[in-house]
Amino acid sequence: MDGNEGMQLEKLRIDRPAAGSGAQADRRGAGPWLVALALILLGGWFGRDWIGAGVERLSRPAVTVVRAARSDPLRAGTAEGTAANGYIVARRRAALSADAPGRIVALYVEEGSVVKQGELVAQLYAAEYEAAVASAQASLASAESAVARALEQEKLTNLRLDELASALVAAQARASDAVVAERLAQLELERAEKLLADGIETQELLDARQAGHEQSQAKTRATAADETSAAAALASGAASAKVAAADVAEARSRIPVAAAERERAVAALAKTEVRAPFDGIVVLKDAEVGEVVSPNSQGVSSRGSVATLVDFSSLEVQVELPETSLAAVSIGAPTNVYLDAFPGRVYRGLVERIWPTANRQKATVEVRVRFERIAEEMRPEMGVRVVFDPQGETGTETSEGADTRGGIMIPDEALVTREGASGVWLFEEGVVRFQAVGVGAREGSRARITSGLSGGERVVLRPPNDLADGDHVRVTNEGT
Repeated sequence: MDGNEGMQLEKLRIDRPAAGSGAQADRRGAGPWLVALALILLGGWFGRDWIGAGVERLSRPAVTVVRAARSDPLRAGTAEGTAANGYIVARRRAALSADAPGRIVALYVEEGSVVKQGELVAQLYAAEYEAAVASAQASLASAESAVARALEQEKLTNLRLDELASALVAAQARASDAVVAERLAQLELERAEKLLADGIETQELLDARQAGHEQSQAKTRATAADETSAAAALASGAASAKVAAADVAEARSRIPVAAAERERAVAALAKTEVRAPFDGIVVLKDAEVGEVVSPNSQGVSSRGSVATLVDFSSLEVQVELPETSLAAVSIGAPTNVYLDAFPGRVYRGLVERIWPTANRQKATVEVRVRFERIAEEMRPEMGVRVVFDPQGETGTETSEGADTRGGIMIPDEALVTREGASGVWLFEEGVVRFQAVGVGAREGSRARITSGLSGGERVVLRPPNDLADGDHVRVTNEGT
């Protein structure tokens, strides 16, 4: 290769910039911008739907929603009449104890036990009293046996008296016969004496007649003695009969005494038994087996009662009513009662008694309210709220014991009228729809909804006039 050809080749060579030169640095600086631009273009292409949706959401009507809340029956009751707090009490409540002190050997009830009047609740130690009853029973039986013996003796005495009376009659008859025989012998003697004097009869006949007359006289005297003896025996028998009758009377008089002793022993034994004075439920067990109970217990060595019994049919409400509210209450006036344990239920009652005196310290008057119906869930000492002289649906449209929590409360500003019907706009997943509702009483700025809502729904507050079913809206605020 000659010199001219080398020079031409040198002109054709391309100069390359050295590492770190400015051209290479410019090319590297432009790369990230190109990548960013490419990403922006791709994002705009694929995200055009998302951007459009966001723009569409911003164009939706803005609304405020609130929750439809269940009404508070206590607050509602307070708004409908004069109200006061109180407690459930029982007119018939008894702390059961034995009439005599003793140790409990058996306990037949627990808290919640249902007992009938006269049913055995507890038994105290009673061996000594049982022995006393047995002894008294034996004494009564002995007295009754004595009466039986006395009656038999009286019967025998009366039979003997009858025999003695018969014997007297027989003796009297024999004595009468002897007198007749003696008179006849006297006549025979006189006739023999006359015949002997006339010389017709002999001396021997006269002697015979004389002997016969003397024998008849002796017989007369003997029968007379027998009659006297029979009369004396009869008199003695009559006296014995009187004694036997007296013995019967005395034996009979011992029976009431023995019976009284037995009854006293039985009564003493009964004092070791604790029985229910009326039908009820045991609400408290005050003692256990082995403990000593005494009706006059004042110390810690013995219990005063075994159990506390309540007649649940006598449950009523005790209310301490402020004096300033007394004018709103009258006997026989209707009331609504709300249990603190079941605030969603209402129970009807009537004012039964108003105490004739006030409590100076509390400035209250006690009022008693009788339930129209005793519910199973009621318990003594439960807290209640009583609304006197209730007005409106709580006292008229709600059935006894019903759950009043179905009443829904919403702000008046959520109510709208559409084609003559009252209703609300319900918000569900970004869409609104019209819901017709029944409107009850107003309480301040809130309305009670009687139908159409069940509670917990989200309703539109102050809805735009141009809302329609199926419209999409956006929530800017959610109240309660």
